[in-house]
Amino acid sequence: MTAWLLFMVIAPYFFVLFYFLFGIRKRSFYKEKSPLPLYKHHEKSAAVHPLDTLLRANGIPSSTHDNRLHFYTDGVDAYQALCASLQNAQHSISISVYLLKNDTVTRELFDLLIQKAQAGVNIRILVDAFGSAGIYLWQYPLKRLKDEGIAVSFFMPLLTLPLHSRLNLRYHRKIYLIDDTLLFSGGMNLAQEYMGPRPSKERWTDLLFSAEGSMVNGYRDIFESDWAYSRQIPIRQSSSKKTSKQGKCTTQVIPSGPDVSSDALLEAMIYAIHMAQKRIWIVTPYFVPDESIFQALHIALHRGVDVKLITPKESDHLIADLGRSSYIREAQDWGIDVALYKEPKLHAKAILFDDDAVILGSVNLDNRSLLLNYEIVTLIYSKTQVHEISVWMRDLLTNSTSKIEEAGKIRRIFENLMRIFVPQL
Repeated sequence: MTAWLLFMVIAPYFFVLFYFLFGIRKRSFYKEKSPLPLYKHHEKSAAVHPLDTLLRANGIPSSTHDNRLHFYTDGVDAYQALCASLQNAQHSISISVYLLKNDTVTRELFDLLIQKAQAGVNIRILVDAFGSAGIYLWQYPLKRLKDEGIAVSFFMPLLTLPLHSRLNLRYHRKIYLIDDTLLFSGGMNLAQEYMGPRPSKERWTDLLFSAEGSMVNGYRDIFESDWAYSRQIPIRQSSSKKTSKQGKCTTQVIPSGPDVSSDALLEAMIYAIHMAQKRIWIVTPYFVPDESIFQALHIALHRGVDVKLITPKESDHLIADLGRSSYIREAQDWGIDVALYKEPKLHAKAILFDDDAVILGSVNLDNRSLLLNYEIVTLIYSKTQVHEISVWMRDLLTNSTSKIEEAGKIRRIFENLMRIFVPQL
């Protein structure tokens, strides 16, 4: 609100135009995406965790207990697993990402998708127009996909009438569905920076997970709603629920964004921080927290909770680095253990609470992700999987430094000034 008021004073005429383009968060307009139909494909069971109870009160479907998960923290492993699953697809492939590039890795994936389309597999690809502006403005690389019957759609197209588009509400979900029974999700987009058949020194550190079980139904329903909106067609209902008991992992699927009427994910994070007794470990590429989360972390630290922040030494955006710096310096001054990851850029997102809950998915710990973007995460309650993530986080800590570069007066002025505008970054 402060940023918008300042903009209104500085440039009142441009303010009106920019507000209609960027300022709306949860409000109904012509052709605005309607709230998600959060179907409940399973019998409601007793809540397994206080977070489960809170989320149900916000309309989020309850946790499911029959899931099997596998984590990929290496881009080569993730790429090989994804390609193998795509190769085995029999009926359908549904993909949604924020960033899609035309590079050597994606061209190989395009070849594979074309082979599957020629074999009769129904393939749909949903991409955010803003995040993938390059391929949105130059769509020739997609022609060979479309020629084979692969449907490609852009979420919030840039070249539309201003009042029909919400440029500030970006589609940041990552969903890879194979035959509606196997899911891949996490932080990895489709570009060589995230995954590929060979190791690369330029590849970012990220996390992808595969899942089977009832939780896949939630991701499928969300994809179908997103796809229907992007194509302006009715939501396709699945004729059968193909998922079956695959494991013993308890999870809960949480979407957030303009198509969710409440801020369930934000509430869950604040509640989890206040409940934590032992530790709160955060992995995020961008640390620009909501004020309520920032204060909750401060209180948790005073309660004796081990609060660790693992974030890249340098992110992929200079402006984002300027925006987050004042928060990181303040957090370290409080006594929060700030670990700056030294390897190629860290893009993974995860928040660990004690030994019984971890949040994985597409959401960053910043205002844009928590309050503006279309996001999706999985809350995992099973101790085995929580332990796996904690081991991975310890590995990140070994490649990190706690030394923050000193800032001169000019840089500190810019850092503090950016704090006003940072909610829109």
